[in-house]
Amino acid sequence: MHRGFLHGRARPRARPDRPTRPPTEGQYDYDVTLFNSYRWLALVVGVLLAVCALVAAPAKYLAADGSGLQGFGEDLSVLWLIHGWIFMVYVVVAFLLSRRADWSLTFTLVALAAGLVPLLIFYVERQVVAKVRAEAPDLTEPQPYEAPS
Repeated sequence: MHRGFLHGRARPRARPDRPTRPPTEGQYDYDVTLFNSYRWLALVVGVLLAVCALVAAPAKYLAADGSGLQGFGEDLSVLWLIHGWIFMVYVVVAFLLSRRADWSLTFTLVALAAGLVPLLIFYVERQVVAKVRAEAPDLTEPQPYEAPS
């Protein structure tokens, strides 16, 4: 029975028409890679947003015109662009993780929007890690492959 788009499911349904392939040596578990990617992206997005909002913007707009500090702020403004591109990747990865971990719509939206408020993403990332480890530990550690008999 399909539970709907917003409810998601912890694992995709097995497709009986497709044979399952055993993982090859050195192949990463998709879920673990997704979880670790989320953690790294949250860190990078959070640091970039903090630098942009707490250093670059004040230096650019609050420093005296033509000062070295204002020039420094203008030079750091390129980080806004980098933050934006990485934030888009973060949103996709966080959404995919939310579907795998079966988060509520509210928790998903908070996790997605956390990269827009300076320093909030660090708190939300810790909440996400705690929630995933408590409710879906199989997403945090590689699962042993059991060959079908």
